[in-house]
Amino acid sequence: MSKLQAIFFDHDGTLVDTEPLWAQAKTQVTADFGGAWTEADTLATLGRPARETLERMQALGVDLPKAQVYELLKKAMGQLMAAQPVTFLPGVLPLLEEVAAAGLPTAIVTNGTWEVASRTAAQAPEGLFKALVTDEQVSRAKPDPEPYLLAAQKLGVDPAFCVALEDSPSGAQSAQAAGMKVLVLPGISPVPAELGHARYAHEDLTLAHLRALIEG
Repeated sequence: MSKLQAIFFDHDGTLVDTEPLWAQAKTQVTADFGGAWTEADTLATLGRPARETLERMQALGVDLPKAQVYELLKKAMGQLMAAQPVTFLPGVLPLLEEVAAAGLPTAIVTNGTWEVASRTAAQAPEGLFKALVTDEQVSRAKPDPEPYLLAAQKLGVDPAFCVALEDSPSGAQSAQAAGMKVLVLPGISPVPAELGHARYAHEDLTLAHLRALIEG
């Protein structure tokens, strides 16, 4: 009998790569207010709570309350995604099909938005993702453990018998602090050696690797 109770996927950089579109949306909204969002701004906020992005945009001249900045950002992102459909990263879909065939509970846990995560979930094997935990649902986003603890609660599982797939330092810290095993995938920001319990490339990852983290 498998001891693995559930698998949790980060979103951007793990399942899909929407970061270029997010950067484009931030650049567009900031420019509308006379400011300039740069690659340095993107790197400084990568994987961090949305609040930090919104505060940075305000500092760059977007003179609106954070809630309104967030709505503008989500609107711009929706328009960009409608024009440029996002697909799974290489190697991800075969893994999702393997997980779906095994009937393991699965969820997306992200600091991003519900709208973007739900688009990705709709492209997965039908019914695979049983829950989505996004920035809008938590009071403390990654690197705090709250998002992963909430996801485990939604699926009714013990974090100690779950695996989280992450590609960022803040995400790995969040899942590890929640008591989960963390499998680190390559991303834009290197994850320190003390975070994570295994490391694989997207194309090499199989369900057996995830089970091994729990079952040995």
